[in-house]
Amino acid sequence: MTGYAGEKDQLLARLKRVEGQVRGIARMVEDDTYCIDVLTQVSAATKALQAVALGLLDDHLAHCVRDAVASSAADDGATADAKIAEASAAIARLVRS
Repeated sequence: MTGYAGEKDQLLARLKRVEGQVRGIARMVEDDTYCIDVLTQVSAATKALQAVALGLLDDHLAHCVRDAVASSAADDGATADAKIAEASAAIARLVRS
């Protein structure tokens, strides 16, 4: 089970809103809308996707990583170490984007 399973409907609703924003941006470009206005909407869509990503990361830490740490005694912490490394890499990707 994924960490976001309990919030899946909310997550999908947010992503559908972002999808609508992106379609709106495409229409703006098709309609030759002023560049700054298009950039403003690109920034809004980017922030919305970042909010989704941060929510997913929070769920991953609260569920997957926590569960791996709780069960790590059985494998000397290898599973927990792997989940923490995975989360660190995801954070690094988010920071770079």
